[in-house]
Order: sequence, then C-alpha cells, then structure tokens
Amino acid sequence: MKTSAEEIQHLLQLIKAERNEEIKQYEQLIKETSLAERKKRGITWYPVVVANEEIGIGEQYTLEIQRTQQDGNEEHLFQPGQTAALFSNAFEGERPLLQGVVKKVRGNSLWLVVRNADLPDWLSEGKLGLDLLYNETTYREMEATLQKLLKAKESERLGHLREVLLGYRQPSFYTKYPFVSYADLNESQNSALQQISIADDVAVVHGPPGTGKTTTLVRAIQHVLNTEKQVLVAAPSNTAVDLLSLKLHQKGVKVTRIGHPARVDEELQHLTLDAQITQHPDYKQMVQTRKEVVRLEQEARKFKRTFGKEEREERQHLLAQARLLLEYARQLENYILNNILDNAQAITVTLVGAAQTVLRDRKFDTVFIDEAAQALEPATWIPILRAKRVIFAGDHHQLPPTVKSAEAQKKGLNLSLFEKCIKRTNAHTMLNVQYRMNEKIMRFASQSFYQAQLYAHQSVAHITLTPLANSNFTELSKPFEFIDTAGCGFDEVQNPQNMSYSNPQEAALLLKYLTQIFEALQTELPPDTTQQITLGIIAPYKEQVRLIEQDLQHYETLLKYLPNISVDTVDGFQGQERDIIGISLVRSNDRGEIGFLSDIRRTNVAMTRAKKKLVITGDSATLAAHPFYQKLIEHTEQTDAYRSAWELLY
Repeated sequence: MKTSAEEIQHLLQLIKAERNEEIKQYEQLIKETSLAERKKRGITWYPVVVANEEIGIGEQYTLEIQRTQQDGNEEHLFQPGQTAALFSNAFEGERPLLQGVVKKVRGNSLWLVVRNADLPDWLSEGKLGLDLLYNETTYREMEATLQKLLKAKESERLGHLREVLLGYRQPSFYTKYPFVSYADLNESQNSALQQISIADDVAVVHGPPGTGKTTTLVRAIQHVLNTEKQVLVAAPSNTAVDLLSLKLHQKGVKVTRIGHPARVDEELQHLTLDAQITQHPDYKQMVQTRKEVVRLEQEARKFKRTFGKEEREERQHLLAQARLLLEYARQLENYILNNILDNAQAITVTLVGAAQTVLRDRKFDTVFIDEAAQALEPATWIPILRAKRVIFAGDHHQLPPTVKSAEAQKKGLNLSLFEKCIKRTNAHTMLNVQYRMNEKIMRFASQSFYQAQLYAHQSVAHITLTPLANSNFTELSKPFEFIDTAGCGFDEVQNPQNMSYSNPQEAALLLKYLTQIFEALQTELPPDTTQQITLGIIAPYKEQVRLIEQDLQHYETLLKYLPNISVDTVDGFQGQERDIIGISLVRSNDRGEIGFLSDIRRTNVAMTRAKKKLVITGDSATLAAHPFYQKLIEHTEQTDAYRSAWELLY
C-alpha cells in the first residue's frame, strides 16, 4: 500500500504532465486558429502599440500596451497574474515573441512585465499583437499546495487531515452531540447535517441529482455559523461559487465574495470584496488621501535640478509628507480590507482563489467545498490548507474533473479527493429523496448508480407534461422513451477538422419527435401553459449540438417556443433541469465504437436533467457493445419505454 507521501509525489508528476499537455494544446490553438477567431474568444489583442516602457528592479521592463479604439469594446480574458506574449506580424515565417506577466489591466491598456536585458528590435516594426498564454498561476498554486502538504507533520493539523482524507487514518467524531433536526429537511438531509455537526475532521454529503444538495449545504452552513463566527465556502467554478453566494445571501448570511469582479455574476457584484470596499465608511478618506499623495508628488516635481537650498528643502518636505500619507493610505486600506473580512460570516471563493493574498493569514475552523467531485485533487487541497476540518458536497457519479492529458487521466488525475473520501472513509451520507423527476425517469439511474436507494418524493413521483392521467397521445403518456435507430441506416459522420461526430438523420428524428410532443401539448393544454414548458436538447458531441441548433430553425412548431429551448453538451446542462429532455447519443457504426459515451457518468447527468419527459435516441446495435447501454435498452424494453424509430418514420 502507498504512503500519503508517495501518493502526493505521484500527484505532482500528474500535474506536471497535465501542465505540459495544456501548454501543447494552447500553442496548437495559437498556431492553428485564425487571428479573427482568437480575438473573438478574447485571447488576443490586435493590433496594439507599446505606449510606454519603464525599467524596474532586476532589469525587468514594464510595457504599457494599448489596443486600438475600434476594438476597445471587445470582451477579453486578460487578467493580472496571467502569462501573455507580444508578437509581430511584420515578418514572414514564424512570428517573433516576447513573453511576460500581466501586471494590471485598465480599459484598453495593459501593463506587461518582461524579464529582458534589452527589448527586441522588432517591437518598432509594427503589426503588434498580444496573445494570452495558458494559466500558469493555477498550476503554480496547485504545486505549492502539494509541497506544503508533503512537508506537513502528522502532529500538525494539516498533516493529520492529509492522513484522514487520503484514508490512512479514520476520521473521528464527537459521540455526544445533540441530534440535529429541521422540520423543512427530510430524514437523509437531517442525517447529513448530523454528520457535519459531529465531524471532527471531515464529512461528505453525497447528493445525487435533484436531492436538494445545495439546500442542505446552505442549511449546514447556517447551522455551523451558530457556533462558529465565520466559514470558508469554496467550489471549482465561478458559477458554483456564485450560486452558493446568492443562496446564502438570500438566507441572511453576511457574504463576502472574493474574486475578480469580471468573473462574478452581475447580480452578485454587491457581494464582492471590491464592491464592499467602495461602500466602506472609510473608503472616501482613503481615496482622498491617495489623491493628496499624487498632488504632493506633482508639487515636488515642479522643482528643477538647478534649484537652491530652500527649494531642495521644500521638495524634500513635500516628498516626506507624501510618503507619510502613502503609508497612512496603505494602513487605511488594510484596515478596510480586514474590517470587511472580519465581519463576513461566509467568505466565498473558487478553489484556486483561496490562495489569494487577502486570505494569506486567515484560518477557518470549517471549509465547505461544493461540487467537490468535479475538482482536481491538487486544487481541492488549496482551501483545505486554511481549515481545521472540511465538509465536501457533490456526486462522483456525475461529471468528473476535467483532465486534458491522456497520460495523467490514465494514471488517476481524474480521481477526485471527494471520491477518495467516499471510498476510503466512513464519513459520508447520501441524500436519497429526489424532488426533480418522475419516478420512471429516475429509476434506471437509481439502479445503475445509487444501489436503487434513490426515491422520488411524492410531489414529483408521478408528474407528467399533462394533468390528464391517460392522455390520448403516446408522446405525453410516457415519461421515458428510448427510440432505437438500429437498422435505419442513420450513420454517424466525423468532421475531419475538429474530429467531432454528428448524426444528421438522428438529429432530424429527434427534432421531429419533439415537434410531435409540442403539437400534442397544444391540443391538451391551454396556450399559456404550453408556453411555459421548458425543453433541453443534449448531445455528447459539439458537432451534433451545432447541427441541431442549425436544423432547429426549420421546425416551425418548436420555433414558437424557442425562448424556452436550450441545446448544449452534457457539460452545459450540469446542475440544470428542464421539463423535457431530448438526448441524441449520435454514435452509430458497425464497429461498436462509442468513444467517450463509455464515460457513463456523463450519460447519468444527461438523463437526470428531465423532470416530466425524457426521450433518448440511439442505435442499440452500436450502443449494446457496452454493458451499461445494454442494460439501459433492456430496462426500456421491460418498462414499456422502448420504441423503434421505424414507428416514427412511416
């Protein structure tokens, strides 16, 4: 059996492989993607000019780069701390590059710090642009965190947590603790809260689709705040952090959202640290002090080199005043910052954002990590460095961490710390009542992923698209249908440029059937009710998504409801729900190849987005080569959910 040290050393190697793969992919993107497309994606400024240059400490140049006004309104992804490279299109062949780190960005100006003894001559040749490079900061923080984890002694809190979370020691619990029970939570949700209440090291809330994981987590945070002054709340994505921030704010919790304002939802800007600083009672005084510093420095600069003794003394006096005021402004800024953070009940941040300097000296009794099953393990450890115990929430049967390196994935980088805790400790509780979908939609997922322990709450167990118990339309009477295209000749097509797959005939079949569903709804429901029905169309391949979006324009009935229709990949629907979900599985070939459909967790995500109606189209002859899809097909046959595409074609 490995030691924890060996496990962490292994992770360091995998992160190195992942970083190398990301560099390779980014360089390929820069080389193979057109300039116009890169500008559209926000990873390139072009054209730009070098407006100013200054030499700093250690022969570092700071270049002020300005983009032209005609491109000034385009959104971009450049942020302080990121790596970027100046390039010139003034030469034939390979473009010369000058790499540096973004110091700050203000409107159409960006300051780039480059470590060069001399600036290259080609900067004066014009046709300059700026490319954003891969995010070095994330990897740097992950590696630094793993190194700290490696060095921590078992006698230290971090070292103890390392051994517990990796399963080398079992977690401990307070045996004597009042039982937690809230009337608005079900039995499994209250059990999860009880586990959190008594956990000394770790508690894991396993939340399958629709089981109220976020509701439970928010209540758990409120409960913990009864005995703790402040908690740290983290998640892998800005979207997940924003959702928790909003839910906590709505419950009256004082939230401070740490993160770049550009990456925070507009509705939550008032919760950001930046916004709260500007609203602080001492903010105006700080601004006025800084303005006075600038005025004094400008006054001092009026004196020329040929001034006399009195002028010299006056200059020194002005500069001394400026230094004192600047120090006062810094102290005031630190006071404002700490005052805001000290008074926050929940500090919310992304995993990597937990490494920001504003949190450097802060420790927390508890850190909550949501969507933990989607996070790379090295990133998950970043907020844990600051806490005495950790509460995880997520579902390892849904989307896994994104890993770009095939080597790193093969060697286990896609195994989250959440999943390790589920498998190696006795600290987990599963929420087992779902409030989203019809029982017939839920049943196969429950059997396949949750040991048949998932139950539909009575409020949703029998919900359908129409209130009529026995609709005249098959399209409305069955909550779940699998439409089998086997033998129809609906062959997959691969795009040679992006290697993604589509299946035009399957897309047409799905859109035709979804049209029939809405036509039936128009017959049985009032227009206002039908207008509120939501539809999600999911395909595992981007090429099929693009094709369906394009073809959708030719279906007049569906176009009437376009504002309520979404088409996307599985990732795009994570955490969402729709009344109707249509899934196109795309793959159809005589080799039985299904590609990344073999990651059945993605299919679980897709299937469990539906509330009232789930329609899956696919080729059983191809899909049945995989045992999961063989069982799915058998399940639909046994539950009267199976239909042949031939029924719809003629």
